[in-house]
Amino acid sequence: MRTTEQDEFFGRTLGTQVVVTLVVLVGVGLLVWHAVRRATRPLEEIAATAARIGDGDLGRRLAVHGPKTEVGRLAGALNGMLAQIEASFREREASRDRLRRFVADASHELRTPVATVRGYAELFRRGAADRPEDLAKAMRRIESEAERMGRLVDEMLLLARLDEGRPLEREPVDLAALAADAVADATVVEPGRPLTLETDGPVVVTGDAGRLRQVLDNLLANVRRHTPPGTAATVRVSERDGDAVLEVADEGPGIPAGDRARVFERFYRADPSRSRDVTAQPGGSGLGLSIVAAVAAAHGGRAAAADAPGGGAAFTIALPSRNPASLP
Repeated sequence: MRTTEQDEFFGRTLGTQVVVTLVVLVGVGLLVWHAVRRATRPLEEIAATAARIGDGDLGRRLAVHGPKTEVGRLAGALNGMLAQIEASFREREASRDRLRRFVADASHELRTPVATVRGYAELFRRGAADRPEDLAKAMRRIESEAERMGRLVDEMLLLARLDEGRPLEREPVDLAALAADAVADATVVEPGRPLTLETDGPVVVTGDAGRLRQVLDNLLANVRRHTPPGTAATVRVSERDGDAVLEVADEGPGIPAGDRARVFERFYRADPSRSRDVTAQPGGSGLGLSIVAAVAAAHGGRAAAADAPGGGAAFTIALPSRNPASLP
């Protein structure tokens, strides 16, 4: 009897142990499944987000669950990479749009002089310019438009080189001396315009003397084009807060607030009625101030436009200064 009871007891105990073991195993399995599911959910989200990004949604970002976990650190690193990819893509798109606009604007600017040259050539071919004075006029206009196209092409090539970041000449340049030469030359071009140079002495920068002189020439040409004959202008060269500052201010009509933010854009022109230089060819290329801003940026500086204190327009170029004592 005792043996039978023991066998039954052992059987029941074994059955209970088997049931308990199965329950424990199922419970552990469920816990493991839940833990694995919870651990892999961020990876599934990463995969789903990556698929959306692959479809072109570059603004999508990964949810960071626990930034101190391995998956959290992975998500953070991927978000940083995605931000860089999106920024690069946006910049490429913006660059493509700028190039498209630049080509369209350049084509538009070249269309007028090309049409003029073609028109005069057609008149000559038909014999309409048979009188010497008519022929001379046609040749002058063809030559003038050819020069205009040449200047436009040169300016576009310069901007393209600056955009590519091609290195400029690097040598000590005294902006005060450069400004004195530019003012003297501008006075010869237009003797009736009062030009004043204000400087406290040498202001030296490291840069390309030819390009910096072009900045001055473009700013002074802008004064001639957009102010009445005889309007006074001042060229100031100074040092301010560690920068070499070049300023060209005039006493003309000034710049409307709506145009001020766009004057450095390529091929941008203000209201044609503001062009007061009756001796100049109507309208510039629309690249003069763009070159000013591009040359300043290539020297690590910046260009700005504002109202002059006494009325008129003031263009300021700020460049990193260099100690005059370092001149050779």
